[in-house]
Amino acid sequence: MSEDQFDDITVTMVDTGSIEVCVREISYHQEAEPVVFVHGNISSSVFFYPAMQAMSPRWRPIAVDLRGFGGTDTAPVDATRGLADFSDDVRDALDAHGVDDFHLVGWSMGGGVALQMLMDDPDRLRSVTLINPVSPFGFGSTSGTDGRLLFPDAAGSGGGVASPDFVRALQDGDAGDDSPSSPRGVLRTFYVAPGWDGRHEEIFVASMLSTSVGDDNYPGDAVASPNWPGTAPGSRGVLNTLAPTHLDLSGIVDVTPKPPILWVRGALDQIISDASMFDLAQLGSMGAVPGWPGADVAPPQPMIAQSRSVFDTYAGNGGRYTEKVFDACGHSPHIEDVDGFVAALQEHLESV
Repeated sequence: MSEDQFDDITVTMVDTGSIEVCVREISYHQEAEPVVFVHGNISSSVFFYPAMQAMSPRWRPIAVDLRGFGGTDTAPVDATRGLADFSDDVRDALDAHGVDDFHLVGWSMGGGVALQMLMDDPDRLRSVTLINPVSPFGFGSTSGTDGRLLFPDAAGSGGGVASPDFVRALQDGDAGDDSPSSPRGVLRTFYVAPGWDGRHEEIFVASMLSTSVGDDNYPGDAVASPNWPGTAPGSRGVLNTLAPTHLDLSGIVDVTPKPPILWVRGALDQIISDASMFDLAQLGSMGAVPGWPGADVAPPQPMIAQSRSVFDTYAGNGGRYTEKVFDACGHSPHIEDVDGFVAALQEHLESV
């Protein structure tokens, strides 16, 4: 399927002064209340098309492509700033687009971008919705609900943990279904739960293949480590923005004001999970990564428990959050159960 069936979505290139950012929105919702969508890793705002199209005319869905994804310019990502390069691009694009305050929706890594924006500009956010968001303590190499580092250099996280076969498939533009490491294979196996109807699969695969590959983008650089599994985060590129030595979003608990948070997650998610199939410590515990030093040294990251702990503190400090679990969904409830997701989202927006 092509994007032709979404001909009511307009695409605009917005000049932020540093890069041109691709902004997509429903053309006939211009005067409605803005809802800004931020996509996750190895994707683009195209993944929000079905949900955007299903929303009531009361809302103005606006989706932004992050640098190096979709239609936005490819530009280096300074991972030492965590996700701030991405959040700055979203903010600058909205400023240039004339959007002042808004509801914010972030998926996966985009959930982390949303949390960064919550820390930086809480006054601009009417509400926040997080879809299977990355833990506030990043991805990989932490333990406990307080995000303690497994190793001082965060070995086991960052650019060196990406699958070489998957990176090669992205570089080669592999749109086939012959390999489980192809974008299509990863979409079917990890982005969604079994039973997904495959609707719009072609545009989603094309969206994944829009990812810019290299040390400055996906996956990023890496450095050797004396700690298991022998690789630690570098300072450039996408996966290093999520390394716990560069990213700590737990500061949301202290912001003022505190917009209400809706936390949406699929119960069958294999990516953001307390037993993530992308966490090398989890894979090591299963025997899939050799040399695992054991749970005393490198336990799997409790991603859901970490998020819940931070959100509980957010609520205890005067905010509020609601957790909505989609039992039959994986990493992407917004494409797996479009109607259910949009209903939950709009109920949250209307409660503000």
